[in-house]
Amino acid sequence: MTPTLVLLPGMDGTGDLFAPLIAALGGRVPIKIVRYPSTVPLDYAALEDFAHAALPQEGPFVLLGESFSGPIAVSLAARVPERLLGVILCCTFLRNPRPGLAFLRAGVGILPVTILPLRLFCHFLFGRFGSLSLREALKASLAQVLPSVLRARLLAVLTVDVTDKLATLKVPVLCLQGARDRIVPASACPAATTVSLEAPHALLQVIPEEAARVIEDFIGSRGLPPREGTQEPSATLRPNPCFKTLTL
Repeated sequence: MTPTLVLLPGMDGTGDLFAPLIAALGGRVPIKIVRYPSTVPLDYAALEDFAHAALPQEGPFVLLGESFSGPIAVSLAARVPERLLGVILCCTFLRNPRPGLAFLRAGVGILPVTILPLRLFCHFLFGRFGSLSLREALKASLAQVLPSVLRARLLAVLTVDVTDKLATLKVPVLCLQGARDRIVPASACPAATTVSLEAPHALLQVIPEEAARVIEDFIGSRGLPPREGTQEPSATLRPNPCFKTLTL
C-alpha cells in the first residue's frame, strides 16, 4: 500500500498553500491535509491533539511538517509510531529559531499582525521567487485566520522545544531546507539527512517540482515505486552521522 503523505501546514494553518506541491506530485501520492482551526487560538499541545485526531485511520503514512508545524510533526512521530514510516521536516525548527527575539513574548498579545505589510511577508517568504499568484495565495490564506490565532501561534514558536522528542524517534527523518531561507536558519533543524535546495523559506511553493522529487524519493524508500524519468534533485546532501542516513 502506498503511504499517505500527511501535510501539516505553516503559520497560516489553512493548508491552502500546499496547492503547488500537490499539483507537482501529480496524484502519485495519496495526500491528507491537516487544516488547523482558524478562529480558535491554540498552543502547540492543543494543535498536536488536533492533528493527531486527523491522522489517517488506516494504512501507512509519512508526516510532513512545514515551518510552524515542524514541532507538531516531531511530537506526533514520538507519540504514534504505529503505521508511521517517516518524517519530513521542511524549513522548520525544533525550538525557537530566533532566540534573540524571545523578548517579544511579553508583547505578542498586542502585536498588530493585521497591519504588517503583505509586501514584507512576501519578501521574507518568497524572496526573488515571488510572483503575483503567490502573493495572492498568501493574502487569501492569511485573510482566513483571526489575528488572535496568528498571535497565539507566534507565541508558541517563541516557547517551543521538541529537541528531546526528536532524539526518541525510531523512523527515518529528512530535513528539507531552503538555502536562501531568511526566516529559519539551517541550524534550527540539526536532524537526520538534510537536503538543501536553492530556495527561500516558502520552498514548497516556489520550487514545487524539485521539492516533489525529493519527497517522492524519500517516500519511495518507504514503499512508493519511483516515477518514470526521475532525475537526481539539484540538492546538497548533508547526512548527520547521529541519525540514520537515507539514500535519496
